[in-house]
Amino acid sequence: MPKMDRRIIKTQESLKKAVIELMSEKNFDDITIQDIADRANVNRGTIYLHYQDKYDLLDKLIETHFNELGEMDKWACEMDWIDALVPYFEYFEENYLFFSTMLASKAAKGAPSSFRTRLLASFMEGFKGEIDRDSGRNTDLSEDVMLQYAGTAYVGVIEWWIRNGMPYPPQVMARQVGTLLERSL
Repeated sequence: MPKMDRRIIKTQESLKKAVIELMSEKNFDDITIQDIADRANVNRGTIYLHYQDKYDLLDKLIETHFNELGEMDKWACEMDWIDALVPYFEYFEENYLFFSTMLASKAAKGAPSSFRTRLLASFMEGFKGEIDRDSGRNTDLSEDVMLQYAGTAYVGVIEWWIRNGMPYPPQVMARQVGTLLERSL
């Protein structure tokens, strides 16, 4: 696979940052291509060299985050809960503007609202292999109820943490959430 020109990467990053910044300020439906171009300090035409429209730009941004979370999923399942969750909470912290806009902001209501649902489904899928079937403590529990419970709790805690300005460091969140997920699954 050929290396992408650094100028292209820089332009795309600038456009992604611009759309998220704008979404933190106003409804996605009210954001224009010109708004994005002005914020990113590029010409309108430059956006169309990289994306079909603002929806394509947002979709690509969302895909990038899901791909990065998916890469983390591959190795996280080999670790215990607490150690596995530290990089996730660090990722949420590093990408605070994106997650606060997509999860905790009213400004995101005009954006494709499937983000939270997709995030929940992604976590539930990842939790499938983590259910304790050996100890006997989950024999009377339905897998789909357990996954829904754990996934909804996890996404809810992430939303709470972001909405409240991340009052605890990622390591503390990982320890507490990891302990709770271990008890649940």
